[in-house]
Amino acid sequence: MSEHHPMAQAVAIRGDRIEWVGATDQARELFADAAQIMDLDGATVLPGIDDAHVHLQSLGESFLRLNLKGVETPEEVVRAVRDRAARTEAGQWVLGWGWDEGKWAARYPTNDELSQATPNHPVFLVGLHSFAAWANKKALELAGINRETIDPPKGKIVRDPATREPTGILLNSAQELVARKVPPFGPTQVEQAIELAAKECLRNGLTSVQDARVTAVMIQAIRELIKQDRLPLRVYAMLDASDKQLVDVWLGRGPEIDSDHHRFTVRCFKLFADGALGSRGAALLQPYSDDPGNRGVMTTPGDGVYALTWRALDRGFQVAVHAIGDGANREVLDAFQKALAERSRVSNARLRIEHAQVVAPGDIPRFARLGVLASMQPVHCTSDMGWAEKRVGPDRIKGAYAWRSFLESGAHLPLSSDFPGETLNPFYGIYAAMTRQDPSGNPPGGWHAEEKLTLEEAVRGYTVESAYAEFEEKHKGSIEKGKLADLIVLSRDITVAAPKDVLGIRVLKTFVGGKLVYSEPKGN
Repeated sequence: MSEHHPMAQAVAIRGDRIEWVGATDQARELFADAAQIMDLDGATVLPGIDDAHVHLQSLGESFLRLNLKGVETPEEVVRAVRDRAARTEAGQWVLGWGWDEGKWAARYPTNDELSQATPNHPVFLVGLHSFAAWANKKALELAGINRETIDPPKGKIVRDPATREPTGILLNSAQELVARKVPPFGPTQVEQAIELAAKECLRNGLTSVQDARVTAVMIQAIRELIKQDRLPLRVYAMLDASDKQLVDVWLGRGPEIDSDHHRFTVRCFKLFADGALGSRGAALLQPYSDDPGNRGVMTTPGDGVYALTWRALDRGFQVAVHAIGDGANREVLDAFQKALAERSRVSNARLRIEHAQVVAPGDIPRFARLGVLASMQPVHCTSDMGWAEKRVGPDRIKGAYAWRSFLESGAHLPLSSDFPGETLNPFYGIYAAMTRQDPSGNPPGGWHAEEKLTLEEAVRGYTVESAYAEFEEKHKGSIEKGKLADLIVLSRDITVAAPKDVLGIRVLKTFVGGKLVYSEPKGN
């Protein structure tokens, strides 16, 4: 529960803070006149989970759009799209997400069957990790994409080798050619999506989240939800740095830190340095092992990372950069090092690299030396392990998903889900961190087991370390006197559960600021 009371029996709460932690007998004596006493019958209580990298609006939209997560084949996707189109007015968009662009990258589908199934609807299906999309012919026509269309910078229109006709697969920035034709969600729809996502977070024991791509419309929606008391979830915003106007506005006004209520803080900019490993868009130092000649793409080169970081540090903002490949990670570290040296009066910057997925072993110690956080997602490892080594080969894979190496180098290691691309259930992430196995227990002993974490290290990554990532370790992350009363009650004691049983742990109750915000329905 905390370093001082690792196995405390009772907690006293006053207002939204923890007032006391200790033994049950002491609690009965000290708080006999308490306004409310709740007996949890010996259930295990943990600090609320603080998920350090999420996408709230995307999760909410996944409940409103066609969910293709876990669909195994393109044929199944086509059937699902056909069914949705049959219930959709002709001419309206059919939108979906979640097909596995990494798993299917060896042989991407074409849009022939998709187009035949939906002749009267434009279709746009975003991949699981948002680095590839699949569009039917009608959607390509609306976007003006044909055999003559030139690939946009840092993007690729996949084409038939014989005819040069677009196949419907759009990689990285090429997705925008179609995406900009899709009617955007309005403020009311964004509010609805975020509220739906927040409820799902609370059901899974998440009391705080760090949203990794916040727009101006999202800020407006979150503020309105808080005003109407419809958002008990705590949110830390990483502003979408691709929106230059948004960047300039916030650099002009400075961070917005909710030091009184800790409900919504805006203190970070988020950049993308490269693409994804699955779609071969991650920037590597050497070519892909399974695609010689391709080293991926830097979507924001190092000088761009440096320029924003230099400005952000001067105004009190944190910077978080998506970097997957070893080339991208090195360029970002170089940019951070230069900016930190030139802004030497700035202390405690807590710059972040989001994912740090494939890192040259010699660059791993640089994170700790520079004070850069390695913000990582355990389930990415177990989702990718079936094909990741094919991308980078047996030598580079030693620096991939290297949690133990980062910890032993002294780096801070906040952990997260990156939902909705992965499950937001934190116990799947904790299991993956402990075992480096899929839910079926494969491979035996774990994939590159030398990088496993202990249970304590994994839980710390989702609590204390993630609170540190948002400058909130004095208020969140452990059950201690004076901290926010963000607590979750579990269906079993995680400290004695076998690793495979961690997957089955359920959240019975979730408290935010001492207020019960979720309770498992009876009969579950």
